[in-house]
Formats: sequence, structure tokens, C-alpha cells
Amino acid sequence: QVQLVESGGGLVQAGGSLRLSCAVSERTFSNYRMGWFRQAPGKEREFVAAIRWSGGSTYASDSVKGRFTISRDNGKNTVYLQMNSLKPEDTAVYYCAADRYGSGWSVWGQGTLVTVSS
Repeated sequence: QVQLVESGGGLVQAGGSLRLSCAVSERTFSNYRMGWFRQAPGKEREFVAAIRWSGGSTYASDSVKGRFTISRDNGKNTVYLQMNSLKPEDTAVYYCAADRYGSGWSVWGQGTLVTVSS
């Protein structure tokens, strides 16, 4: 079973940047899709961005497009979320997830908290 561990969260001032990391327990296969989600207090979990391991094609939600960038490092078995121009409304627990063989987002990390102050 693949395991995901997020890191890099913390407290940052509005306008600042953070880079989240998602370490994968084993080498991700070419047909994997990796994603980032977030959940703020009182809100439902929402999609942030996704990347296909093979080829590295990406997609981001409109709320973060132009500010957040998802990427991966095959050699390090790690997925990243570069977060720039952070806003207070970005405050949430951020989760890494994996979709294997088109089965859906079935593997999840424990989450890492991002707090953006005004």
C-alpha cells in the first residue's frame, strides 16, 4: 500500500509563499495521478491542483490558478505545491492524494496545516 506524507505547512503572512511536499512511500507509476486538496474550518474539502506523473500535465482550480504550482520529482518520489501570493482565505489543512489506475482519490496523506495571516 502506497503511503503519502505531507510537510511544509506553517504560518505565513499574506502575500508570502510556502512550498508543500508530499513524500510517496514508493516509486509512483506512470499512470498515477497526484493531487492536492484543502479543507478549511466549516467548509467541505475542495480540489486545489493535480498532476499526471507521466508527462507532468497539470490542472489547478480557478481559485489558485496563477498563484499555486504543482510539480513532481520522480527521483525523490515527491510531489510539491508551490504556493505564492498567499491570501487569508487559503488557510486550510492541505492534503496530498493519489489516484491509481483511474480508481479515484483513494490514497490520502495526513494533512499539513497552512495558516495565512492578514
